[in-house]
Amino acid sequence: MKKYCLTLDLKDNTDLIAEYEEHHKAVWPEITDSITASGITNMEIYRLGTRLFMIIEAGADFSFSKKSAMDAGNTKVQQWEDLMWKYQQPIKGALAGEKWVIMDKIFQL
Repeated sequence: MKKYCLTLDLKDNTDLIAEYEEHHKAVWPEITDSITASGITNMEIYRLGTRLFMIIEAGADFSFSKKSAMDAGNTKVQQWEDLMWKYQQPIKGALAGEKWVIMDKIFQL
C-alpha cells in the first residue's frame, strides 16, 4: 500500500469555499469511479482556511502518470476538474499548470 499527501489552495472567498465543500458532499459517481479504477483505495481531503490537504492510499500498481492518462481520456473527469478550478488556485511554488502538489514526508513515528 502506498500513501501520498498532496496540497492545494482554495481561492480566499467564503462563498466559493462553501460551494466547493457542497460539491464534495455529492461528488459525481463518474469521479469516484475514476478514482477507484486508477488503483486508489482511499482518499480524504481536509481544509484549514484556504489550504487543502489530501491523503491518498493506493495499491502498489498505482501511478500518477497512469491516473493522469486515464483522466485525460475521461470527459466527465475533465468537466469536474474544470469546475473545481473555479474554486482552486495553485500554491506558492507550484509548477505551471500544476494543481495538487505532492508533499514530502519529513517524519514518521
